[in-house]
Amino acid sequence: MRKIIILLFASFCLTTTAKTRPKESGTNYAKEMLQPYVDSGRLAGAISVFYKDGVQETCCIGYADVAKKRPIRMDNIFMQCSQTKGFCGVTIAKLVEEGRISLDDPVSKYLPEFKELWVQDSEQDGVKTLHKAENVLTVRMVLNHTGGFPFEISAKRGDVRGGGWSGGAPIRQTASIAAASPILFEPGTRDIYSNTGIDIGAAVVEVVTGMKWENYLKQEVLDPLGMKSTWFWPTDKQIKNKIELYETKENAPAEWREEMEMQQRPYNDSHVFASAGAGLWSTASDQLKFYKMLMNLGMGENGVRILKEETVKSMLAVTTRPENMLGYSLGLNAPVKDSEDEWFGHGGAWGTYCFVNWHKKQLKLWVIQCAGGGQPWGDDLAKAAEKFFAQP
Repeated sequence: MRKIIILLFASFCLTTTAKTRPKESGTNYAKEMLQPYVDSGRLAGAISVFYKDGVQETCCIGYADVAKKRPIRMDNIFMQCSQTKGFCGVTIAKLVEEGRISLDDPVSKYLPEFKELWVQDSEQDGVKTLHKAENVLTVRMVLNHTGGFPFEISAKRGDVRGGGWSGGAPIRQTASIAAASPILFEPGTRDIYSNTGIDIGAAVVEVVTGMKWENYLKQEVLDPLGMKSTWFWPTDKQIKNKIELYETKENAPAEWREEMEMQQRPYNDSHVFASAGAGLWSTASDQLKFYKMLMNLGMGENGVRILKEETVKSMLAVTTRPENMLGYSLGLNAPVKDSEDEWFGHGGAWGTYCFVNWHKKQLKLWVIQCAGGGQPWGDDLAKAAEKFFAQP
């Protein structure tokens, strides 16, 4: 009897796994559109994934390293930059779901240094005119870019060697520096895209959980989803096989770039600090695990639930901003109102993005390391996506 039960359980597990494994579509829409750009050298290499209700088109085209003729692969790590913000949003949403914080809590409830903030009115000849902030800064505001904080604090400016996303300061210190610096407007009245605000949200997570934010993220999100290649400190072996950075040129082959100001070499030594606003390395395979979890309203493809359905619907899939402001939820770019045609997700500075539609169980992922110069293939890639999602 025991043998029968074990065999039945094993059969159930295999069946469940098979159900979650996507079926390849057999189409090559992205490859057909992108091949001319690879042939001309303007596109070094990229990964495109279209997913629709269990069917997936996967395109790995070109090279991770053109000089070495190393093909681009789903398991090559890359800098996902601002796509890190969505990971912070999920950790905040998890704590809200558990009743440990509220989005409308004052940030000062957890970080007392934010009790008194000063708004900069003007600056002339190096002299700043300030007034004491009247509005209370909330957890919601720092996560949806309406808190009034600059893109980065001074210690993490890209023009400071060792600064940027790969250096600068620990999360808790970043928050303290931000609290001691003038903000740009009254909290909640305007919006400005801010890595700093997301880092402040991560500092709240650290106070509530008693853990470093990155360790909490690993424990509650990365490990449960099986995202073994996603971290702030890639190994030397991973860096050796990473997707290289290229600058797109007009009517000429893309040019290799050693680094960018905001993410500087070396990438994994002691000067690197975790940042919730940017800096997390990942692979296309790992990113699919995270974004499919969002697409499936909190349930990973491996059957592990990270968030409740309603949590994703109310805090991540739609905006958490006031009605007069478009865009962001908790670290994710999201629509103002929920509808069957709306997508939510995020992009990164080097051209990557992933967006999902939970109603239709659709996903589009794009991985590239593009240092400026635009993406001339954008319209063609959009046409490829349109063809794929138009299939019955």
